[in-house]
This record gives sequence, C-alpha cells and structure tokens, in this order.
Amino acid sequence: MQSKLVNQQQDNLSTVSQSNSMILTYSSSLEQRQPFLFQVSFAGFMNMYSDLATVANYLNAHEGWFCRCAQPMKVEALDNNGYTITVGRFGSFGYEVEPKIAVVLEPPVGRVYQMHTIPVPNYQPPGYDVNYRASMELTTIDAEVITNSTRGLLRKKIAIPTTITQVNWTLDLDVMVEFPKFVYKLPTSVIQATGDRLLAQIVKQVSPRLTYKVQEDFHKGYQLPMPPKSSRKIEKISKVLSEQSDADAA
Repeated sequence: MQSKLVNQQQDNLSTVSQSNSMILTYSSSLEQRQPFLFQVSFAGFMNMYSDLATVANYLNAHEGWFCRCAQPMKVEALDNNGYTITVGRFGSFGYEVEPKIAVVLEPPVGRVYQMHTIPVPNYQPPGYDVNYRASMELTTIDAEVITNSTRGLLRKKIAIPTTITQVNWTLDLDVMVEFPKFVYKLPTSVIQATGDRLLAQIVKQVSPRLTYKVQEDFHKGYQLPMPPKSSRKIEKISKVLSEQSDADAA
C-alpha cells in the first residue's frame, strides 16, 4: 500500500516535471523569437536661393512636390495631408521585405514642419512596424556668409540672391522586425548590427536623393540657379548624445 502510494507520487512528480520542462522550453523559444528593434537618427540641411516666405509657400503646397520628388518610390495621396509610400525592396540574411508606410505632413507651426507615420489604411505590415518622425525648420541666412556654396555660381556669373533660406531637418527612424525562424539561428549581435547598418544605408540612399529632387523642383519652378552639392548635408547622429546635450543645455 505504501509502495503503491510512493509510486503514484513519483509518477505525479514526473508528470509535473515534464510539464514544467515543456513550458520552460516553449517560453525560451518565444523569447528567442522576439522582434528586433533597429533605430537610426540623421540630421542635415538644404539651402534654397529665395526668401523664407517663398520657400514656405512651396513647402505648404506639398500635394504637388511630394509626389514628384519622392519618385522612384511609389506614392499615393491620402486625405488630411497624408501619403502612402512604398520605399522599395530591401533585405539581408536571405530575408527580404518591401516596406510600405503612411506619413502625414502636419501644417507648420511657425517655421517648423513635422512629419510622422500613421497606420496604412487597410493594410497589415507583414512582420514589421515602422515609426518615422521628421521635422524641418526654416531659417534665413546671409548669402555672403556661405561663400563655399556660392563661389561656383559667382565664377559662372550667375546672380546670387542676397537672402538664402536654409531648411534644417532631423529624422528618427525605428523599425521593428520579426524575422523568419531560420534567421534567429544567427547570433543576436550579428542580427542587430547588420539591421542597424542596413537601416542607415537605406536612409543614406533615400534622403539625399529626395533632398536633391526637392531643391531641383523648387529652383526650376521659380527659375532660380540650382545650388551646388555643398548646399546639401546629411549626417548620422547619436540619439543618446543628442538627448544628453539637450539635457545639459536645459
């Protein structure tokens, strides 16, 4: 009788142990399949050879220039200052994705313009989520101060406006990706580093092209000389250092 009871207790203990083992194994599998978060931040500027009001009027009419300048990306206009954008096909580790996002260009507050992502109507992203925030601020600078940007035009005897509007911009991009199972066999550090690097490469590819096209579209439309390459700048910034600098300044 006692032996039978002991055997039953051992069987029950064995069952519980096996059950807990299955739970732990399953939980461990879930933890390994957690999505990866890739982040990047950039800042830059572009110069426009016109006064601030003219540049502001141009940017406010984004229903014209945004679709033209975003090509070859696919762009569709939405209501309320929004657009859907199919960025292109990108991939690594044998896994490819064609990101599709929706953005809104908010009406300016003073001289500052804000842009951010919104959910894409009637669309469920397959294994990724994009959070994009960008801002543009217009400032007026004296053309005599930026001699490096105007020297080439002076040699060509092209008139330079006395006032130049500089569009200073920043962007923050966060992308969450849930990879297929086979990708998670790679070391986490390799996946993270490769994803961050690929995200930065995408921004470096798309942003300078968009900046150039906006400059070109604006200056052609107003029959103004096209600024040289030195009038455009893009650089990767550290969000941690940027936030620390802001905290120190406060």
